[in-house]
Amino acid sequence: MAAPGQQGSSQGTARLMLVLLSIGWGFTWPMMKIALDEVPPLSMRVATLGLGAATLALLVRLGGRPFALHDGKAIVHVCVAGILNVAAFALFTAFAQLNAMTSRVTIVVYSMPIWAGLLAWPILGERFTLRRSLAVLLCAAGLAVLVGPLLGAGGPGGILLALGAAVSWAAGTVYLKWAEIKADPITVTFWQLMISVLVVAAVLPFAEGSPRVPQVSREAILSLLFVGMIGSGVAYYLWFDAVRRLPTMTASLGVLSVPLIGVVASIWLLEERPTLYDIIGFGLMLAASACVLLQQEYQPRIRPEA
Repeated sequence: MAAPGQQGSSQGTARLMLVLLSIGWGFTWPMMKIALDEVPPLSMRVATLGLGAATLALLVRLGGRPFALHDGKAIVHVCVAGILNVAAFALFTAFAQLNAMTSRVTIVVYSMPIWAGLLAWPILGERFTLRRSLAVLLCAAGLAVLVGPLLGAGGPGGILLALGAAVSWAAGTVYLKWAEIKADPITVTFWQLMISVLVVAAVLPFAEGSPRVPQVSREAILSLLFVGMIGSGVAYYLWFDAVRRLPTMTASLGVLSVPLIGVVASIWLLEERPTLYDIIGFGLMLAASACVLLQQEYQPRIRPEA
């Protein structure tokens, strides 16, 4: 068990990771929109996940870390986590973006902390403290404010797909925490992305036909590079390492500022304008994120000796 000083430093590092992660993922959503204007959804996902895997492979190589997973149980856990965390998430969000506005998909996807909290309670034994409960309630209230007008306007297909992405992401995050994979975190993240590339590439011919390379603008290429290297490479590493250092609910609630950053980035890059409902909803979700990021250090759950 880590000493209190080391544990506090680890948690502080994890919270800094969540801040950097929120900025990276916040800008990733409008960048995806720019790319999707010219590249089909699954083709975009294969390209960006492949770039993300290549970025992590470079980091593994530069750090002199091992690529191999020698434990058979670890390989199974990484496959399951990769399918839930990355592959299913990528498929759900890609099809959701075909049926709903990207900004709205982003909003619904970040209901993930609600589902992660509900799953982490019975599976990991993470209790709902007063602060976490308040954060979940703020998240739910923000989601209700944002999604309510959409339900009234119809088009629930995209919303349901986005909810599927949120639940899948939550399940994968809880599963990864439960599995306690004994391997280097960046190596585990690399293999999750590699598995997701194979899964999405296998689905692509059925959804989009034979692969094709469209003529894309410089803006679309730069967007693909950003989404791949930052959103699918560096950001995923920050996310999974933060999950390793913090309780699942804390890490999950800590990224609730992503939709707010995404909206600000969309105003700047896409010239979108938020509605009053957007402002109220994002304010509630940002407050939920602040509840977690500014909380005091927690006492970790100690598992009984076998």
